[in-house]
Amino acid sequence: MTLSEIRAINLETKTLRGSGAGIARFRQILKDTAVPNISAITVCFTDIEGRLHLLDYDKDFLLDSYDNLTFDGSSIRGFTDQHESDLRLEIDWEAAYLIPWENPRYHAMSGMMHAHIDKITVFGTILDRDGKPYHSDFRAQLKQKLAETGTKFNVAAEIEGFLFKMKDAEQKYNYGFDVVNHGGYFNTMPGDSLRTFIDTSAAIQRAVGFENEKDHPEVAPSQFETNWKYCEALIAADQIQLYKIINRRVARSMGYTACFLPKPMVDVNGSGMHINISMSEGGKNLFHNDKFLCDGLETHGLSELACKFIDGILYYAKPLCLICNSSVNSYRRLDPKMEAPNEIKVSAVDRGSMIRIPLANEKSARIEVRTVSPDANPYLVLLALIEAGTSQSSLVYKDTNKKSRGTLPPDIYQAIAYFRDSDFISELMGPAAAKFADRKELSADRCPRALGTTIKVPEIIYHHEVTNQQLWNRF
Repeated sequence: MTLSEIRAINLETKTLRGSGAGIARFRQILKDTAVPNISAITVCFTDIEGRLHLLDYDKDFLLDSYDNLTFDGSSIRGFTDQHESDLRLEIDWEAAYLIPWENPRYHAMSGMMHAHIDKITVFGTILDRDGKPYHSDFRAQLKQKLAETGTKFNVAAEIEGFLFKMKDAEQKYNYGFDVVNHGGYFNTMPGDSLRTFIDTSAAIQRAVGFENEKDHPEVAPSQFETNWKYCEALIAADQIQLYKIINRRVARSMGYTACFLPKPMVDVNGSGMHINISMSEGGKNLFHNDKFLCDGLETHGLSELACKFIDGILYYAKPLCLICNSSVNSYRRLDPKMEAPNEIKVSAVDRGSMIRIPLANEKSARIEVRTVSPDANPYLVLLALIEAGTSQSSLVYKDTNKKSRGTLPPDIYQAIAYFRDSDFISELMGPAAAKFADRKELSADRCPRALGTTIKVPEIIYHHEVTNQQLWNRF
């Protein structure tokens, strides 16, 4: 198939999300003559910490038995205990993608880029034994929240990462990574290893229907970023998960490692996952009002609703910190010496602020939450930001270019303490709150309490996104 054909199918499926097309659309893709030889369905779901899991089903088996799928939840870290292991798996038929897992190749006869497709990838929802959404599946919780509110939340993520030499560089970490490029911000030669990686990954993302806007090297050596057009919050979270696995696969095919640790190297900028968010209704951007003033202060084109949304996030900033920065390594990125967004304030200009108000017009007015790390669970992050942003009924917006509400916790132990002590978190996450905090504390205890200036081996190899089953089984 050509990349254009793959893209057309994915974009059509994307526009039908929420329409109830469901399994009918899925069967239509299977019957499409442009998609030959589909033999298996890859079902993916996300665990409590944000790590993506994938399993393949035979196509005919899945279509015949999709209403009775189970798996061993005790084998997923942070899910069920051994004595209560079985969980159900429900297919979210609308969230289906054709993904060219093999790198696209130029076809001389057609003059176009082609890719082989032999599987359909679809997202799943985890159900408890009683058939209700499982409390540790935050994709299911986010989907339910969005359905209840009725208002559309538009999200675009800016995810930074690093490209390092050698396959499995994280698993083999020994006090340092080797970069493939020293070009810097926007600066790389055509044909350079980093540029080739970015181009290949971006081509696959466009084919998957991401609607890319721009891609480029970032400030630090061998660092990259891709931006896409905003979309509905659940789709955006799905794309975050697919973005990371696509980048990892492309890097591996080149003999490299795509790394999304927040701070893999000392003395250079870390990686963030800036979350741009707004609300709309009937096509109208509810975050825009260039006439609104709060106590006579300039609100930079934002509406009262947007300012309340900001205030809710800032009010719960400290208990939210563990959700947005869920690893030991995250707190190295929040070092104020490296332009870290660790100040609990909002600003149109200060990039050290937790929330920034980008320069925008009526169509693009939004807020940018800059404190989120790329290793965070995107479903939990968006659910938490939406709950916090819509929770405050009184507007106490202040010009926080002049006044800060303090800084975020400087280490994961203080973040865990704020998290455990928060009624907001308890109501948001229910029984999963204790599980999440326990996972974070166990991981932190395997790493040095005092961060110092050297990035330690345990904070890399015990990181929740690093795939190393043999190592994790020792704990």
